[in-house]
Amino acid sequence: MEKPTLLVLAAGMGSRYGGLKQIDPLGPHGEIILDYSLHDAVLAGFGRVVFVIKRELLDAFREGIGSRFEGKLEVDYAFQEATDLPAGFSVPEGRVKPWGTGHAVYAARDKLHGPFGVIGSDDFFGRDTLRQLGAFCAERCDASHLGMVGFRLQNTLSENGSVSRGICEGEDGYLRSVTERTAITREPDGSICYAENGEKTPLAPDAPVSMNVWALHADLFPAMEEDFIAWLRQDEGDPLKREYYLPAFVDRLVKSGAATVRMLDTASKWYGVTNREDKPGVQAALRRMHEDGVYPPLI
Repeated sequence: MEKPTLLVLAAGMGSRYGGLKQIDPLGPHGEIILDYSLHDAVLAGFGRVVFVIKRELLDAFREGIGSRFEGKLEVDYAFQEATDLPAGFSVPEGRVKPWGTGHAVYAARDKLHGPFGVIGSDDFFGRDTLRQLGAFCAERCDASHLGMVGFRLQNTLSENGSVSRGICEGEDGYLRSVTERTAITREPDGSICYAENGEKTPLAPDAPVSMNVWALHADLFPAMEEDFIAWLRQDEGDPLKREYYLPAFVDRLVKSGAATVRMLDTASKWYGVTNREDKPGVQAALRRMHEDGVYPPLI
């Protein structure tokens, strides 16, 4: 049986962070975040990785990142470009940035077949996350039966500012909706709230959230292209900035009855460097994992 592919969304430059986060060494031996994700992906049974990157970064990315995993995984690349649009559409004048996470997956459509997992490149997801993702891709995933690893909200917060999260509603273990909430913070009393229209509304600490960790199938690409076309035709929002989000596409699949999404619960703690102030905390957490024997030196 062919091993599943892991799609890594790596085309984003860390504007708030101030550089290309993907190549910043954070582990005690100089490891980058992707060293951990792909080490865990190999253990989880993935056999191939496709990086979605900017075309102009290919040489630097291949030398600095892709080469680290050759021999462990089959490595390939797809390019996310603003000009990659369905027939009949063109880039609005002045637009430079690509079209969001849904478009990043769409950009890899010619590189994928069968089931595949999706993760971001600059977040630490934990071994259990990759284990569950790999098992679902290998055993249960098809175009009408998808999966999502849901984190617990309290395990996904930054100590150095607010975050945005897709709050998930489920029923009998299946996803029913994803609602984007912004400006989520932990309050001085320990409660977790999001801000909207100047008011703070509490959220349950164990509320499941999407961190864009998905089990998808390549047979979805015709439906994704149709959905992307419909989204482009809406012509809503700033044409230079609006984005086609992957969770919104999945949400529309669920609501139309075209697919079910199994919610895979993990107690893994997410770590990410959203702001430069996050870096010391992430470094300390990774150092503890090495000291506890969770990870050997990875480079």
